[in-house]
Amino acid sequence: MVKDIQVLNEKETRGGFGEGILEAGRRNPNVVALTADLAGSLKLQAFIKEFPDRFVQCGIAEANMIGVAAGMTIGGKIPYTTTFANFSTGRVYDQIRQSVAYSGKNVKICASHAGLTLGEDGATHQILEDIGMMKMLPGMTVIVPCDFNQTKAATIAIADYEGPVYLRFGRPKWPNFTAEDQDFQIGKAQVLNEGTDITLFACGHLVWKCVEAGRILEEKGYSVELINIHTIKPLDEAAVIKSITKTGCAVTAEEHNVLGGLGDSIAQVAARHNPIPIEYIGTNDTFGESGSPKDLLKKYGLDTPQIVAAAEKAIARKKG
Repeated sequence: MVKDIQVLNEKETRGGFGEGILEAGRRNPNVVALTADLAGSLKLQAFIKEFPDRFVQCGIAEANMIGVAAGMTIGGKIPYTTTFANFSTGRVYDQIRQSVAYSGKNVKICASHAGLTLGEDGATHQILEDIGMMKMLPGMTVIVPCDFNQTKAATIAIADYEGPVYLRFGRPKWPNFTAEDQDFQIGKAQVLNEGTDITLFACGHLVWKCVEAGRILEEKGYSVELINIHTIKPLDEAAVIKSITKTGCAVTAEEHNVLGGLGDSIAQVAARHNPIPIEYIGTNDTFGESGSPKDLLKKYGLDTPQIVAAAEKAIARKKG
């Protein structure tokens, strides 16, 4: 039952990245960290203290940071670039495309402060297009973990994964509910609960919102399947097909524009294999604004009540 999923504590997903890169560095001497003047925001202090010779402060020069990282891979290094998601993608898309993706460089692009939950910094920093931008790059792996523990596990796992990776996480403290000792498998969906009436597909912070929505739906008598799609690309198509074949309808939830994100990926699979009613939770072709994470999620329709309503609408469409 979804109600049995318990919160362990509340921690920032970016803190999971900080602990993860430290552990990755301990396991592999080729792991290096680069930042664009945001070592504190990306929680790199412990890594820098333990591995000062494996840290490069690039300053506010994100394009140069990507170029430096691409060059380091030629010598066998595994560079993790770090800055806010907006500057990790929108500001340096040309450099990522030309210097990293095109030549398949083993660069790990680690992006914090993504989505509306960045909060008060406002629309200029709240990138809501980055999943779409990055998943369209040939050969780019896109990962959006849901909590502190999973972000830590993903950060460790990508060091052993050959090829470019985009790892997206957030700023605020958030419910931490996945296992501390989890085996993070890139490209493998995580089924948090099995059900038969509706599938909730989610990534990032919205996974917890779907847990909250799932509890309400269960109280209303629905059987809820909840799947954490932490790897947007490569997508676990087999898991998607298996679930929608069973439930016959779905909701996708993401802290991202509904154009080009997780929802589009799920819909493509459904269109090819088993067309079903799907409702989408995400921002609707809009920029964000300044505000608290809680208020912004509510205003832009990314909160628990909207997920519940979307699920009931999808179920009604299925019954038809």
